[in-house]
Amino acid sequence: IGFDVPIGSFVSLKVYDITGREVSGLVNGFLTPGKYEVTLDAGSMASGVYFYKLKAGEFVQTKKLILQK
Repeated sequence: IGFDVPIGSFVSLKVYDITGREVSGLVNGFLTPGKYEVTLDAGSMASGVYFYKLKAGEFVQTKKLILQK
């Protein structure tokens, strides 16, 4: 999952299942400006639809993720 941080801020990137339960916390801390990429270890996750939510300062974005095994 790739994302940009335009200004230094606290960043949180979490993955949720279709019921809204958090299944993975990928980032949780202060990041300096730049481009980042994190890998989701989906070994224990079932195939299906998931959502990931990126929070960086006041910015919040949620996107759909489809996992096929």
